[in-house]
Amino acid sequence: MNSIANPENRHLRASLARRKKSTQKKAKTSRKKRLPTRPQIRRAILSILRNNAHKAYRPKELAKLLDLRDYEAYQRFWEVLSELEHQHLVARVKGGRYTYERRPYRVEGILRVHPQGYGFVEIEGQEDEDIYISEAHMGTALDGDRVLVGLAAPARGDRRREGEVLKVLERRRTQTVGTFHPRGAYAFVVPDDPRLTRDIYVPREAFNGARAGDKVVVSIDRFDDPKASPEGRVLEVLGPASDPRVQVLALALSKDVRTGFPEAALKEAERIPDTIPEREYRRRLDLRDREVFTIDPSDAKDFDDALHLRRLPNGHIEVGVHIADVSYYVRPGSALDEEAYQRGTSVYLVDRVIPMLPEKLSNQVCSLRPGEDKLTYSVLMELTPSARVVRYQIRETVIHSRQRFTYEEAQAIIDGTDHPLAEPVRLAHELAQKLRRARMEAGAIDFDLPEVKVELDEAGNPIRIYRKERLAAHQLIEEFMLLANRLVAETIGKRAEAPPFVYRIHDRPDAEKIRQLAQYVRVFGYHLELTEDGTVSSKALNELLQHVKGTPEEPVIEEAALRAMAKARYSTQNIGHYGLAFDFYTHFTSPIRRYPDLMVHRLLKQYLKKAEKAPTVDADELEARCRHCSERERAAEEAERDSVRFKQVQYMQQHVGERFRGVVSSVTNFGVFVELEDVLAEGLVHVRDMGDDYYEYDERRYTLRGMYSGKRYRPGDVVEVVVVRADPATRQIDLRFVEPSTDGEAPTPRRRRRRRKRAQAPGAGR
Repeated sequence: MNSIANPENRHLRASLARRKKSTQKKAKTSRKKRLPTRPQIRRAILSILRNNAHKAYRPKELAKLLDLRDYEAYQRFWEVLSELEHQHLVARVKGGRYTYERRPYRVEGILRVHPQGYGFVEIEGQEDEDIYISEAHMGTALDGDRVLVGLAAPARGDRRREGEVLKVLERRRTQTVGTFHPRGAYAFVVPDDPRLTRDIYVPREAFNGARAGDKVVVSIDRFDDPKASPEGRVLEVLGPASDPRVQVLALALSKDVRTGFPEAALKEAERIPDTIPEREYRRRLDLRDREVFTIDPSDAKDFDDALHLRRLPNGHIEVGVHIADVSYYVRPGSALDEEAYQRGTSVYLVDRVIPMLPEKLSNQVCSLRPGEDKLTYSVLMELTPSARVVRYQIRETVIHSRQRFTYEEAQAIIDGTDHPLAEPVRLAHELAQKLRRARMEAGAIDFDLPEVKVELDEAGNPIRIYRKERLAAHQLIEEFMLLANRLVAETIGKRAEAPPFVYRIHDRPDAEKIRQLAQYVRVFGYHLELTEDGTVSSKALNELLQHVKGTPEEPVIEEAALRAMAKARYSTQNIGHYGLAFDFYTHFTSPIRRYPDLMVHRLLKQYLKKAEKAPTVDADELEARCRHCSERERAAEEAERDSVRFKQVQYMQQHVGERFRGVVSSVTNFGVFVELEDVLAEGLVHVRDMGDDYYEYDERRYTLRGMYSGKRYRPGDVVEVVVVRADPATRQIDLRFVEPSTDGEAPTPRRRRRRRKRAQAPGAGR
């Protein structure tokens, strides 16, 4: 199971294929352009028709505009065009022409409910054109349901689409978590998830021992009347809502995070032997003589990646990225595999880890613990001193880790502390910095958003919140993992006829969001250069982020830029990774905690076999698995973020009435959001509590301005606030500005007129 790929000879396979053709034809034929993917063609067609809604195009005209001259590309174009017509996204009119003018009257999509009651239906392939659903038109649909929507006719000149839920096609949420409130012969469970705006009715016979104030898991068994509450039964009593650990667990369960493992999966895990069979030692490349080490957080137990480096006689450096071979232990179709797939990922909550695999595997058998032989899947590279990859191979291996470093310990070695493995660690650091510089020069985007660490006491109460320090040791691991992931993706993706594979893709940002970002940064005096098609190159975006480094507005501009980005996801259709500036990228390096990595390992083993014909892979099924994993990743991120936010608010409860320094993170017509510097928690100063003046919102300048005083609040302003209240249940923090001392005299009407006149004078308040 050996694949050697030289980047300098990456077109070898394509050249061999062309050699079969006649010499005459070969001389006349130039190297074919890479075929555009179906999603790329889809977006391009919709963009042309949407931007020229008054026109109708012949298919040949569209193909010419898309520069599709290759027969295979033209066939793919016709397939996509037919699909769009079937979905009522384009219309065929007189003369066989196509237009975007006719809107579909019924569409399918996923409902996303806002805590205030209204929602939006997301249509696959039209992420920038959600359909607005009012609360009155929600019917019996719940957040996450797949629904059929009837579209209302838009007002003249209004492009906003509104609709009504006609039918729930698939109930995605069959249970939720909430607080139990008995009412005699029945009870209501108030969901923790604010997107579930209906309480769940529970009859007495379905209480299951729940008492008032308990956190419970409740089913959603019936909901067929929009005028009544959904009905369900208590499935599990988690414990008192006041228990901090129960509160965090409830947050995870509200995102459908699976906690306990099925008995079948646990039994399978227990049957896995702790020792490695002798045949695996014979079959694999034995690298136990290499000085392998791991670098992980101090509290980590699931070590799924390791490194080794050594200098070669020719002056180059051998680098081994060794990844736990989970696919050897978790076989397709097993109970372990099914449970791992359903989870999709490990979930790292503020007070615990909910693993994708049972502890026997994640922390013991698969974990690359020091002093133990382990089965691994390795990317073995030869790099020049300038960090250029000369050659690489992907092999099934066996390793023996010499040392487990924490990030802090590795950083101390980088800074000069002596250690027997100091040379490979420092060499790894030097190469990583060169790899990083090369990525930045190629256009990778460098988001350096702060991470929050919450320190808890034994009872689970927050006692300290601080900003995680990002070390050079973090970058060391990051760069080598990025490199391994890229090379793995290139190994399959650059084949002449690439088979179905799992890619980690990141699309270019939406043009409208980038236009808004450019307008936003202009308020701060920055210029974001846009491309001809209205979007932005990764290099231009990175230049902006470098310009704002060290300024008060840095965090708000970074956050705004991040919101403008598309969401990275898994797909079989490779479109590259915009943020990393990679044409090919995947996830290979964390199979203990990410199911897509496990899929990649299996596909690699299948495709890299020397056998002439490997079993075929169902591309549609693989794509469906990619979508599922992307959804589970999103849910895990939400659970992790909510658990941290919950502890931040809980911590601020202890500091009500105290002053904090902060930075205005955003401004709305209803108030000013402020991020507190010390705890990185965001709170709101409501406009109704700003009693020193009457404030007006300037949407164009993202500013609240006092009508009489001319006082302004805008993103990036450094302010001082007082904590008024903190509510963990709603995860909201209310703040009040610390006002400068005054004589307490209220402005007279005459004084108000003078102030207003000054405020309206040219140049006032700049």
